[in-house]
Amino acid sequence: MNLFYAVFIPGLQNLIAQAVKERLSDVKIYKLLDGAVLFETETGYDKLNFFCFNNIFAVISVMEHGDNGVQPKSALEKHIRFTLDDNAVSEVICNNNKKFHAFRVVFSLENIPASINEKLRTDIESRISRFSGLKVNRSLPDTEFWFLFRKENFSVFMKRLTLRPSWEKTLHKGELPPPAAWALCRLARLVHSDTVLDPFCGYGSIPQAALKHFHITKFIACDNGREAALYTVNRFKKRKTEDFIFYESDFSQLPSLIAEKSVDAIVTDPPWGQYREIKPDFYEKMFDVFDKLLKEDGRLVMLCANTETFQDRIPASFELVDRINILLSGKKAVIFQFKKRSSA
Repeated sequence: MNLFYAVFIPGLQNLIAQAVKERLSDVKIYKLLDGAVLFETETGYDKLNFFCFNNIFAVISVMEHGDNGVQPKSALEKHIRFTLDDNAVSEVICNNNKKFHAFRVVFSLENIPASINEKLRTDIESRISRFSGLKVNRSLPDTEFWFLFRKENFSVFMKRLTLRPSWEKTLHKGELPPPAAWALCRLARLVHSDTVLDPFCGYGSIPQAALKHFHITKFIACDNGREAALYTVNRFKKRKTEDFIFYESDFSQLPSLIAEKSVDAIVTDPPWGQYREIKPDFYEKMFDVFDKLLKEDGRLVMLCANTETFQDRIPASFELVDRINILLSGKKAVIFQFKKRSSA
C-alpha cells in the first residue's frame, strides 16, 4: 500500500474527500485536515491523476505527539531522532527517478520553515544520502524530503513527488491556479453536454479546466482585457470553434452576443478590485446579465473576495445553495454556489 500526504486549497476538505473516494475505490483516509489529506491506496503516484492538489508527498513515517502541551520544534526534532535510530529503511527513500541526482531536507512547522539543530540536519542528510544514492544540495535539488509538524500534534516524514515553482511565480497576475479552477468546475457539477460561460475568463484557467477535465464541448468565454484576451485566444487556438467561443468584450455586452437562457452553468472569478476597478453598480449589472443568459435551474459558481458588498446585491432570482470559505494564495475568499430560481 502507498501512503500519501497531499495539500490543497484550505476550506475545500469536503470536496477533496469526495473526489478522493470517487477516484480510489480502496482508499483509506487517515486524516482529513484544513488544507491537507493523509490517505492510503494501492494506486501508485503515476496513476493518481488528481487535479485538485497543489502538491503530493510519499509518506515515509508519521509520528503522533499527544495533546499535552507539545512544543512543535521539539516534536519535529524527536521525529528526526527516531528516523536516525530506526534500522528499517523505507523504499520511498531508496527508489528515486534516475534523473534525480541531488536532494535537500525541508523542515516545516505548519508550512513555516523551521530552524533545526545543525547536527541533526547533517545527520539526517547523511542517512538519506547513504540509502538514496543522492547528493545533498540545499539550493538547487532535484527532489525534497520533508519533516512537517502539524498543529493537530502529529508530524510527517515524506518525499515530495511534485516539484514545481509556486503558482505566484508561474501565473499571470489575477490568474487562477489550476486546482482552484478545477474546484469551481467540480462544484458547478459540469457535464459533457453543458453550455458553460465564464464572463471574466482572464487568462483562461476556468475554460482550460472545464475543457480538459470535464470534457465540455461548448464553452463561451469573455474578457475585455487586451493582454488576457490575446493570451486566451492563443491558448485555445487549436480547439474547434464550436468547442470554445471567445468574445473580447465587456461582460455587459454578452446579452447581445449570446442567446437568452441558453447557458447551463456560469463558472467565473469576477474582478476583486486588485487589478481592475470595481464600480458601485458592478454586481447589479453582473447579476442582470447572468439572469438573462442562464437557463432556469441553471448553476452559478463564482469566487468572490468582497463578500459583504457582494452579498447585499444578490437578487431574488438566484438561490444561494452553499458558500465555502477558502484561503487562496494567502487571501481570504468565498466560493458561492447558486441556482437560478424557476419563474414558474
